[in-house]
Amino acid sequence: MTAPDFADLPVVVAGLGVSGISAARVLHGLGARVTVVDGGAGEGLKARAAELEAQGVTVRLGDGDSLPEGTRLIVTSPGWPPSSPLFAAADAAGVEVWGDVELAWRLRRPHPATGEPAPWLAVTGTNGKTTTVQMLASILTAAGKRTAAVGNVGVSVLDAVLAEEPYDVLAVELSSYQLHWAPSLRPYSAAVLNLAPDHLDWHGSMEAYAADKGRIYEGNVVACVYNLADPATEALVREADVEEGCRAIGFGLGSPGPSNFGVVDGLLVDRAFVPDRTENAAELGSVEDVNPPAPHNIANALAAAALARAYGVDAKAVREGLRAFRPDAHRIAEVGVVDGVTYIDDSKATNTHAAAASLAAYRPIVWIAGGLAKGATFDDLVQGAAERLRAAVLIGEDRGLIREALARHAPDVPVIEAAEGQTGAVAMTEVVRTAASLAQSGDTVLLAPACASMDMFTNYGERGDLFAAAVRELADR
Repeated sequence: MTAPDFADLPVVVAGLGVSGISAARVLHGLGARVTVVDGGAGEGLKARAAELEAQGVTVRLGDGDSLPEGTRLIVTSPGWPPSSPLFAAADAAGVEVWGDVELAWRLRRPHPATGEPAPWLAVTGTNGKTTTVQMLASILTAAGKRTAAVGNVGVSVLDAVLAEEPYDVLAVELSSYQLHWAPSLRPYSAAVLNLAPDHLDWHGSMEAYAADKGRIYEGNVVACVYNLADPATEALVREADVEEGCRAIGFGLGSPGPSNFGVVDGLLVDRAFVPDRTENAAELGSVEDVNPPAPHNIANALAAAALARAYGVDAKAVREGLRAFRPDAHRIAEVGVVDGVTYIDDSKATNTHAAAASLAAYRPIVWIAGGLAKGATFDDLVQGAAERLRAAVLIGEDRGLIREALARHAPDVPVIEAAEGQTGAVAMTEVVRTAASLAQSGDTVLLAPACASMDMFTNYGERGDLFAAAVRELADR
């Protein structure tokens, strides 16, 4: 499907956040008659609204439910759930709903060198998306390609497809929200890293969540990359409608079979994109080229390598790209060693699946956990990590759920709960001091909360920053 002629087209943009503002400006520039709607009416929204109105865009605050008369298309911000009344009204009126990714896909421009739009190498999954996409972009850069990490990370996907200097290829992170609203998306190759319950309040069920993740495989040309350790990702490949000749490529931490990526004697190995995959393999680097070389991060590197190799990148560029990559803050980042105890900030581990991966990378552990559970349960997480735990320090509104899981599955692990009512720096300083008192030389104090942060902190970034600051303070005492 192609983009319509937007000239004088009445379009509603749902949401006055970053993606909504970007979509509104692009559509207005294409000649559409744009109305932005948002149910909020705070001062910050009013300031953003004033900026758009000065450019000729209509903004309607305080009412995000009703459909303006004459609307022909809605472009929604990713966070708006399908159950929103605005979309029910759109469905009744026969009005299409796109996300910003769908809009970007339809606005792609031919590359002057090839005559075709830049291919998308796309990544989704419950955890690891950002790291994998950034690794992929680093590998593509090492291969001499003009590229960027875009989508749910880095550069806006709309900005990328409309860039004055065109990209050769894009490394695209896509959330389940974005995939839900991108019906015509057809990536060149794509990966689903893992599947675990998340955002079920938005999707309505695990089945709906998985189905939206699986959309990333639709129309793949070369490779559908899946996780050998997560059968649900392979099931999504089997259900996908792909181009003839597209292959299923698995990645995992063991020795790979034909058509897979894996690890042999500490080396990252490709047995998919080699002349004779039944007999041969290509060495792509070593686990020490991955920063940090935690098991789940090695898996991320293999997925990134598989997508790069599907695009035709040579083994040398894979190694160089992985060596050049540096992870974002708050992702299993070592922030200090004090009295022989290593302190790790994985504040980005905001759900149980991410926390399980982090806990599997260390032992013995003094675990800092808790916050807003978002409907999660913790029995499987605690049961899997019990033998690695020295102690646990619990924080946040839903700490009781973790305490109860520890009592059931790790009754011998000492548990200390932070004082109720404390937030921010005061709370984190006390938590780190408590964790330090429980740790022994050689231990790891691990901030992997398995929960969202907003009950005590502005976001997971602030939570991690305050953890690092508290560790520095501890070192200076």
